[in-house]
Amino acid sequence: MTPEPYKLPEGWQWVRLGEISSNPQYGLSLSASYEPIGPKFVRITDITSGQIEWENVPHCQIDSSTLRKYLLSKGDLLFARSGSVGAAILLREDPPQEAVFASYLIRVRVNPLKIDPEFIAFFIRSSLGQTQLVPQGAAQKNINAKHIQQVLIPLPPLSEQRRLVARIEALMGQVREARRLRQEARQETNRLWQAVLAHTFPRPGAELPRGWRWVRLREVCSPTERRDPTKEPEQPFLYVDISSVDNNSGEIQNPKELLGKEAPSRARKVIQKDDVIFSTTRPYLKNIAIVNANLDNQICSTGFCVLRARQDLVIPQFLFYVCRSEVVVTQLLGVNMRGASYPAVTDNDVLNSLIPLPPLSEQRRLVADLEGVQVRLRALRNSQDSMEAALRRLEQTILEKAFRGEL
Repeated sequence: MTPEPYKLPEGWQWVRLGEISSNPQYGLSLSASYEPIGPKFVRITDITSGQIEWENVPHCQIDSSTLRKYLLSKGDLLFARSGSVGAAILLREDPPQEAVFASYLIRVRVNPLKIDPEFIAFFIRSSLGQTQLVPQGAAQKNINAKHIQQVLIPLPPLSEQRRLVARIEALMGQVREARRLRQEARQETNRLWQAVLAHTFPRPGAELPRGWRWVRLREVCSPTERRDPTKEPEQPFLYVDISSVDNNSGEIQNPKELLGKEAPSRARKVIQKDDVIFSTTRPYLKNIAIVNANLDNQICSTGFCVLRARQDLVIPQFLFYVCRSEVVVTQLLGVNMRGASYPAVTDNDVLNSLIPLPPLSEQRRLVADLEGVQVRLRALRNSQDSMEAALRRLEQTILEKAFRGEL
């Protein structure tokens, strides 16, 4: 980077972060504990959302002298050294209780009588700030204290810093409100889809249309098989776990590419095109997806029940949609779940669930109707995604103008 990336307004100057702050401080190498003993222990994962959820931050045990050295307070800037490089957060208030920070974080403090910490925090979020914090061409993306000290900042007088912070806050508040409305629209879209499914599929106990009948999933599904990928250690395969399923769309996204020797112990169930995979772990019961062609004969986690439609009785897409409705999930919520850490139902619990089954001709008609609704809802979601992208661009425009003295 050149010493002066662009011309500054009169009275501004380019400075390095190290010139206006104390020496950066690396955090502590300690074990985190969720036992409520000792101070809170802030990690990289606690800062990446841009706001620390203190109730979710673990604790650690340290002596009083170490606590004093690493105690967090209002005005501290925390930078991620690795992983989410570029992530940084400003503590705008003192933590609700004593807190320290972990070794993969770096703390920087500026003198609030000379530098507004909010001004620096906003700059770090700008494209110029982020570009400087991400090492270019390095195999291992990480930063160190020297790297942070070299970050170049366009610095106006303190009074102008405070004016710009107030102006940025006002404009960002409008962006946040627009984002809140967009999120409400997204939720409304999801509620609309669930309403369509509820209208389409009667729940157990409801009267069925003529020609429909109640069946258990096991009556309309074929047996599935297992395979141990570790028996072919150099053979590549695609692995679908719970993180691969988008709960909102019911799509499998970014399955893991592994060799057999890398297979986790839960990678055992074979999936085929048009199988419906149904998560059996309580927090994720609604993570349900249909397998597409590129995942045919691949592997999914044993945390899924694999439903393979008997196509003489049920169309795979109909099976997918009825599982995505509340019909099966409602029944499973009443099942006694096993497991302390991750309560789950069994494959038998899923297979014993009742679904309403119309004749094949009616299934085809309903699938066509639901897919038509999905096309329209997908267009809505794409529009909402475009709005989110536009809001992110607007945020960067606000910051760029602010740090060029144009706001």
